[in-house]
Amino acid sequence: MSIPDPLALIRDALDESARVKLALRGQAPGVLRMADAVADAFRAGNRLYACGNGGSACDAMHLVEELVARYKRERPGLPAHHLIDGPTLTCWANDYDWDSVFQRQVEAMVRPGDVLVALSTSGNSTNVIRAVEAAEARGAVTLGLLGRDGGRLAGLCTHALVVPAQATERIQEAHITVIHLLCELVERALFFPEAEA
Repeated sequence: MSIPDPLALIRDALDESARVKLALRGQAPGVLRMADAVADAFRAGNRLYACGNGGSACDAMHLVEELVARYKRERPGLPAHHLIDGPTLTCWANDYDWDSVFQRQVEAMVRPGDVLVALSTSGNSTNVIRAVEAAEARGAVTLGLLGRDGGRLAGLCTHALVVPAQATERIQEAHITVIHLLCELVERALFFPEAEA
């Protein structure tokens, strides 16, 4: 078995990552709609929640920490929570099932007007789908950061952004870029509107 050239592997991965991100330019209006939805929710006194599995769980946590702490500038914290609390997840999964671990938390905490950000590289994660369905039933706005063909979540979310890639790692890299854009747009809209002029 031949070992591929590591330099070629690096260059190919960087080229593909750049191609995926450039392909997102056409979805800029969708990113702005998502940011406006989040900013509107915060203005109205609502909260943001986020969930996902594996690397998408880490991305959900990343989004939340940028909103609660800060993204680029000093400003008040924003009420954001991830649904990745280990004891809660393992308690519910052990006593009931994994498919409803996020749904249960949505039912306990999400209120009308809140935002749920659902991250799934396939768009078909059952526990994320059930969380979105529960959030929609409660009158929340649902934002999907998805990949591949968007899966079932593309048709369930209020707003969905589907990264045009098949490889999980490329999708996750694009999700982080979109997360950073959402944070910047929300921060500017709520606290630094002069930066938008």
